[in-house]
Amino acid sequence: MNIEALRADLAGIRIEDNEKIVQQKSRDFYWYSPVLKERLANVTGDLVVSPKTDAELIAVLKACYRHDIPVTPRGTGTGNYGQAMPLSGGVVLSLAEMNDIREISPGRIVCGPGVKCADIDKAAREHSCQEMRMHPSTAHTATIGGFIAGGSGGVGSINFGGLRDFGNVIRLRVVTMEAEPRVLELTSQDLHKAIHAYGTNGIITEVEMPLAPAYDWIDMIIGFPSFADAAAYANSLARQDGILTKLVSVVAAPCPFDYFKRHRTFLEEGQHVVLVMVAPQSHDALLAFNRRHGGRIAFDATMAGDLAGLPPIFELSWNHTTLRALRVEPAWTYLQVLYPFPNQLELSRRMDESFAEGEMISHLEFVRFDGDITCFGLPLIRYTTEDRLDEIVAFHNDNGCPIFNPHRYTLEEGGMKQTDEIQLAFKREADPKGLLNPGKMIAWDDPGYDFSSGQTWLFKGLQGAR
Repeated sequence: MNIEALRADLAGIRIEDNEKIVQQKSRDFYWYSPVLKERLANVTGDLVVSPKTDAELIAVLKACYRHDIPVTPRGTGTGNYGQAMPLSGGVVLSLAEMNDIREISPGRIVCGPGVKCADIDKAAREHSCQEMRMHPSTAHTATIGGFIAGGSGGVGSINFGGLRDFGNVIRLRVVTMEAEPRVLELTSQDLHKAIHAYGTNGIITEVEMPLAPAYDWIDMIIGFPSFADAAAYANSLARQDGILTKLVSVVAAPCPFDYFKRHRTFLEEGQHVVLVMVAPQSHDALLAFNRRHGGRIAFDATMAGDLAGLPPIFELSWNHTTLRALRVEPAWTYLQVLYPFPNQLELSRRMDESFAEGEMISHLEFVRFDGDITCFGLPLIRYTTEDRLDEIVAFHNDNGCPIFNPHRYTLEEGGMKQTDEIQLAFKREADPKGLLNPGKMIAWDDPGYDFSSGQTWLFKGLQGAR
């Protein structure tokens, strides 16, 4: 790998080669998984390159193609399972400086991939009282390009579903990895070539996203004596067509009292909670709904007094729930589960009751999925061994609760659960040398791999790491 020749070709473009900074920029939140924490511990790039314009980015891709140097795109590294980690070294392509907002109009925004989600909301609110339809719990640090390439949904998915649902991304500008990189405009069904593809088949350089009306969402925490009661309440609330919510989450005891430190004064030990973001015009209706369904309002931002120092409720939800627990007890990790409609309550209750106390804490995120309200699970799992973790995964799968495994770094083993033929075909066209984020797409590196073997696939550069 001729890094010095590359460096000469990239004169005038910002390059970082300080070993410690390169290592830090080669990381994401992979350490959520003790499996990945061990397996990816030695992964690092050789350089961090930070283009500011499309022209600079194209120059980087041309030079890397010429020198056969791998390129791994990165936003701010808020992914949880190695999406932005350079398994083959080479260039870590930081897109954080491509962070200009180019256009805001009714129902849409056009911007660079490096704009932080919270900054999109801020600009859209100031411009025309609009906001993103959905964002990750890491909105204050996550970039929009990283969210699209590595995420799947989040706060707002209760109304709009996931990123791959038609309409949740309008257009992407993507640059290919070829001798003469092409600039492609992806719309309609072609968007699926790049959404949740980890940057394996093109670099996103412009994003056009839909916007929704912005509200001053009211944070609430509603307490219950049992997980089943909390889940039933959340399921009913999520199905109330007239009550506008942006977040409906269930977090079982003892997580809220033990790990939501700055909200502890509002909580009771042993309390199971529903986290809610409700629009101001629906607040009174939610209170009426609550009187009928018997929840105890533990926290209501309209009546809580001084909110200084309290994080927004969405920073207790989605992957932040795991982060809160990890900061107190590092033995926790998590899973990603689908509880399919219409059996979501029965399936989540069965999983909640199937493990010894202290091994799993249930956590549900209610979403719109294929037009129906159901829930994803992000349960906390107390890690002991990889074998036991695999047993827990198998138990969920065997009981009709599919696992999207966050302890794997490939598209197929994690978020997709299968080869995405559209993304694979696009990679053959857009990245003929396989230089974009190598090791993340099994179908490219090992077309004959037997997924039924039950083995963990290891990229060639990592096979000696275990």
